[in-house]
Amino acid sequence: MHERKPRWRLPLTVTAGLLAATGLATAPPLALASSSKSSGASANAPAQSADATRQSAFARAAAEYHVPLPVLLAVAYHESAWDAPEGEHSTSGGYGLMHLTDVTPKMMAAGEAGAAGRADVEKLAADPALHTLDAAAGLTGMSSGALRDDEDANIRGGAALLASYARATVGDTPSDPGKWYAAVARYSGSQDERAARAFADRVFATIRGGAAETTGDGQRVRLSAAPDVKPATGQLAALDLKKTAADDTECPAELDCSFVAAAPANGQVSNRPANGIRIDSIVLHDTESSYESAINTFQQPGGGSAHYVIRSSDGAVTQMVPTKDLSFHAGNYSVNMHSLGIEHEGYAASGGTWYTQTEYETSAALVRYLADRFDIPLDRQHIIGHDNVAGPSSALVSGMHWDPGPSWDWQRFMRLVKAPVGGRHGVGPVGTAVTITPGYADNEQTVRVCPSDDPTGNTPECTERTQPSNFVYLRTAPSDTAPLFGDQALHADGVGTDRVNDWGSTAQAGQQFVVAGREGDWTAIWFSGEKVWFHNPHGCNTTPAHDVTLVGAAGTSPVAVYGSSYPDADEYPDGLSPSTQAPLSAYQVPPGQAYVATARAEPTDDYFPSSGKVVTGAKKMYTIQYNHRTALVYEGDVTAGQ
Repeated sequence: MHERKPRWRLPLTVTAGLLAATGLATAPPLALASSSKSSGASANAPAQSADATRQSAFARAAAEYHVPLPVLLAVAYHESAWDAPEGEHSTSGGYGLMHLTDVTPKMMAAGEAGAAGRADVEKLAADPALHTLDAAAGLTGMSSGALRDDEDANIRGGAALLASYARATVGDTPSDPGKWYAAVARYSGSQDERAARAFADRVFATIRGGAAETTGDGQRVRLSAAPDVKPATGQLAALDLKKTAADDTECPAELDCSFVAAAPANGQVSNRPANGIRIDSIVLHDTESSYESAINTFQQPGGGSAHYVIRSSDGAVTQMVPTKDLSFHAGNYSVNMHSLGIEHEGYAASGGTWYTQTEYETSAALVRYLADRFDIPLDRQHIIGHDNVAGPSSALVSGMHWDPGPSWDWQRFMRLVKAPVGGRHGVGPVGTAVTITPGYADNEQTVRVCPSDDPTGNTPECTERTQPSNFVYLRTAPSDTAPLFGDQALHADGVGTDRVNDWGSTAQAGQQFVVAGREGDWTAIWFSGEKVWFHNPHGCNTTPAHDVTLVGAAGTSPVAVYGSSYPDADEYPDGLSPSTQAPLSAYQVPPGQAYVATARAEPTDDYFPSSGKVVTGAKKMYTIQYNHRTALVYEGDVTAGQ
C-alpha cells in the first residue's frame, strides 16, 4: 500500500556551526537509505571484514579515478549512509550507494509530481540532472545496467562523476581533499548556490569529523576524522549558481525561517496566483526522516519537494520552494498546481511522539499567514493531509501516501489555527451532514504497526498499539463484530484491516459526510460509494454540519469519480499537448447517495511551464469528501444543494 519516502541520513559529526551557516541545525539522523539493487551481502548476512567488501570498493574506485578517499566516502555517506539499499531504486530515481539518477516518465507519473496523464511527462523526466547514471556510463564505459545493479560499478560511476566535476572546475584531480569543494557542490545536483553550499558543507563537516557505520547488511565502513582539511569554499563561484537571498523567505516575522532551494527538477517555476492559477489549499505532510535528511533529500534531483519543512524540536522552518512556484509534494499534479506543501519532521507510525507543541504552533502560525495571504479558507476542507489527497489515476490510488497519519491531532491543530472544527456534539437526521469530531487524547484506537511502517527501526515485529487517534473506524454493519470496511482500491474483498497504513477504513477528524442511517449507538454515512457505520453513541463522535453543499447523481446512472481536473482535449490551443484523465475505476457515486463538496465547483485547468501558459476549460468540477480522500466529479453530472 503506502510506500515510504526514502530519506538520506546525515552524520552525527555534522557540527552546529557549519549547519548554522547554511540555515540548518543538528538533530539525530534517523532515516532510510536510498533504494537500489546491490551486489553486496544480503541483509541477513553476518558482518564481513571491511577490507574485503564495501570499504575496499570505495578505496579501489578512489584510486582508479584519483578522487581522495575521504571525499568519495563522505559524498556516499550523504547519498546513502553507505547502506545496502532495498528494492530497485529510490522513489527519486536514484540507484546504488552513490545515488546515480535515471528518472523515467513512469517514475514522474507515480511520484510526488503526480504527472499521470500529462503529455509533458517525457519532458519532465528529460532534465539532465535526473540522469547522472547516463553521464557515469559515458565516463566509465560501463553499461547502465551494471551501474544500477552492481555495487562496485555504482561506486566507480560516482567516483568518475566527481573526478569529471573536479576537472571542470579546477582543471585536475588534486590530492588535497579541500580542493574538491566545487566538485562536491556540483554533485549535489542543485543549481541554487545556497543549497549546493549546504550539501558541500555537510560533506566536508563529515570529512573533518569522521563517521563510522555498521550498515543494515552487516558491512562496517569507516571514515577517519581529518580535522585539518580546509575546504576551498571560494571555488563555488566557478559553478555560476543561482543566488537566493536570505530574505527571500515567505514566513511570518515571528518564525525562525531560512531558505534553502529544492532541486529545480522537483517542482516548476510559475507565477501563482498572478497567472490565474489559484492557490486554494495547504497540504500537511510528515518527513519520515530527520529535518536535515528531508532538506537534503529535497535538494536531490528527481524526488519530491515541499514549500516548507518544520523541525520538531524547536519549530525552525526551512522554505525550499517559493509559494508562486509548484512544488512536487502531493503525488497529484492537479493538487500540486493549487496547493502549498508543508513537511513536518516526524514519523506517522510513532504515535504522535514527534509532533511537539512547538511544531504544532509553528505550523499553525505559518498556515494562518499563508491562508490570509492567498485567501485560503481556514477549514479542514482546505487544510488537508497528504493522506487526504486523491490518487491521480486508478493505478496510483492504492499507493498514495498516508502521512501525517492517525496521530496528527487535527482538532488541536485547527484550534491553534483559530478555526476549530465542530462544536456541540450530536448527529442530525438522515440526509444531513456531520463533521467527524472524535477528539484525540480520549479517542484511543488500536492499530497494527509493522516494521515496514516504521523507518525509525523501533518496530522489530508487527504489534498492536492502542493510542490516541484522530479517526473513527468504519464497519460494514452497525456492530463491533462486523468487518471493517475495505476501500475498493485497497481490498478486493471489501474487508479492511486495522493496519496503521490502511487509510480506507477510517473517517478523520474534520471530514464531513452525509448521514445515511442511524441505528442505536451507530451512525451510517455515505462513504466510497457504500453505506458504512461507526460507533457514535449520543453523537459523541460527530457535530452537525451546517451551510455545506451536498452533491449527488443528477440522473439514474452512477456518477464517475476522478482524481485530477484537466480540460477536455479540444480545449487546448494548437501546439500544446493535452493532458488526459479517466474515471477512477474503483469508485463511483451511485444514485441516491450524497457527498459533501469541499469547495465550490472550479474550472478544469492545466499549466505549461515552458511557456507559462495556463489553459482553462469550460467545464467545472466539484471536489468532494468521497472517502478518507477527496475526489472530483463534473458539475454537470451532479445536482447540488444544502
